[in-house]
Amino acid sequence: MKNFFKSKGFRELLRVLIALAIGITLGFIITLFVSDSPIEAYKSFLLGPLTRLNRIGDWLEDSLTLMLVGLAMCIVFTAGLAYIGVEGQMILGALISGVVVLYVPLPPVLRIILAFVMASVVGFLWAVIPAFLKAYLDANELVTSLMLNTIALKAFDYFLKYYIMPDGSRTMTSERVPKELQLPSFIPDLPFLSSIRELWMKQTSVSIIVYIAIAAVIAVYLLLFKTPFGFELRTVGSNKKFARYGGINIKRTVILSMTVSGIFAGIAGTHLTLAIHNRLIVGMSLGMGFEGVNIATLARLNPLLIPISSLLYGYMRAGAEVMERTTDVSRELVMVIQAVILLLVTAERLMPTIQQRIADHEENNNRNGKDVKRIQ
Repeated sequence: MKNFFKSKGFRELLRVLIALAIGITLGFIITLFVSDSPIEAYKSFLLGPLTRLNRIGDWLEDSLTLMLVGLAMCIVFTAGLAYIGVEGQMILGALISGVVVLYVPLPPVLRIILAFVMASVVGFLWAVIPAFLKAYLDANELVTSLMLNTIALKAFDYFLKYYIMPDGSRTMTSERVPKELQLPSFIPDLPFLSSIRELWMKQTSVSIIVYIAIAAVIAVYLLLFKTPFGFELRTVGSNKKFARYGGINIKRTVILSMTVSGIFAGIAGTHLTLAIHNRLIVGMSLGMGFEGVNIATLARLNPLLIPISSLLYGYMRAGAEVMERTTDVSRELVMVIQAVILLLVTAERLMPTIQQRIADHEENNNRNGKDVKRIQ
């Protein structure tokens, strides 16, 4: 037990918990100034997601999507890339999933499987453009991925408006995905679970994506830490010069890190279409692709910690919605809390790097001083 409390993993967990406590405390202090009933408002934020089954469902649904995009960001960040194109990959995955389930004449099970496969392929291929620009032209992946996110969102709106939206519809939305083509509940269809399954299906949309997300976490962990590609990815991310001297093909590693991340982003898009919204609508990604950055950062780029950070982040999102609907405090307060937590965690991670650079700088100054004295 003593070894556990002295371990690096426990220290990292403790640091995140301290950052969380500071963020929540600061949020409450702000609430005291902006709310007529600050205690009730904060109570709804902290406990609201657990008060009803449908709210628990909202929390889990958001968390599962965040888990998948967090895994996608974990891969590219491990490679040391500032790539944030997951939003575009996810929205195109949602689009192609909707097209498949609405228009491809196949049995329901095959149609759902094809939707997942096509979404993964589209997510993979969409990252090829910024990946090649980075690998062969050294184009800034942050800029190119942001531009491609905008293109993907506008392409989604275009196809939805001119090719998918039913005639006479007053809103930009597709037809509803038929019940038999929606993702089934995560609770097995067994006689002794029938009442629980029926209740969950009425109140929530938590689907078999639970098992897919768990499998994805295991797959990314094995990819990063148990395969030669994962070793190359981590080496490139930590020191490109060393990786180059070690014979690692950096261009190939950069391309594969971006494209492989698109597989998980595409699956997240399928989850949005076939489980959460059950149709294609404008703005259906809700900016979750960008929040994958926060998930990966809070998890410290460890795939096994992605579920924990996703559940935490999803809980704050769900609490923000409850607080906004039931009190006089808007959800922007929770964004402040999230920003403070992320800032503290990121600052803690940057401190060793800053300290090392200061030490190197002082060492260089000392060497230069000694050289000057010798010359004199």
